[in-house]
Amino acid sequence: MESGGNKFLIVKADEVDLDVRTQISEIFAEGFTQWLVFFSKDKNVIAKAFAHMFILDQFYVAIANGEIAGVTACTDGTKKSVRLNKKELRKHLGFFKGSMAGIFLKKEFEAPYENFPPNTGSVEFVGTAPEFRGQGVATQIIQHIIENTPYNDYVIEEVADTNTPAMRLYKKLGFEEYKRKPIPEKIAKKIGINNFLSLKYVKL
Repeated sequence: MESGGNKFLIVKADEVDLDVRTQISEIFAEGFTQWLVFFSKDKNVIAKAFAHMFILDQFYVAIANGEIAGVTACTDGTKKSVRLNKKELRKHLGFFKGSMAGIFLKKEFEAPYENFPPNTGSVEFVGTAPEFRGQGVATQIIQHIIENTPYNDYVIEEVADTNTPAMRLYKKLGFEEYKRKPIPEKIAKKIGINNFLSLKYVKL
């Protein structure tokens, strides 16, 4: 598999000998720290606090030169891709913020899907390491998931409408918007997002 002159090996995260959990959490921190500033503005703290939560058999990673270049989870909508542990969160974020993270982020990250359609894959936590951005990593991982998992349809929930690079990528891969959730105006001004979009890909 070649992309932009780079060759990425796509494998399940639980089949990798590298320090996969640390590297996944660093990629997660790069992409999510802006949303988690209440808990910490320090990417290293965020990476350490959330390293425990990834359920590795639900994740796929792209590897190049012995490093994880990118990561994406795919679940059947009933299994979870992450599981938060309050003790771990408190250890890295302090008692108060760790407890708050355990309450609020559990709802956000672990909420069960309502009426999740059968034979559908949920694509989650798409991330690329900074040094590999623009090299087609996410494209390759998502294509690998579509080609190697048994679902007919794939959904990506809650993409920010202002996340232009992500929307461009998903549209290029054949995902189309099927639902949008407007953000209340006051919050929208504060976070710079007007709608969360839900996207769907249908295998032909």
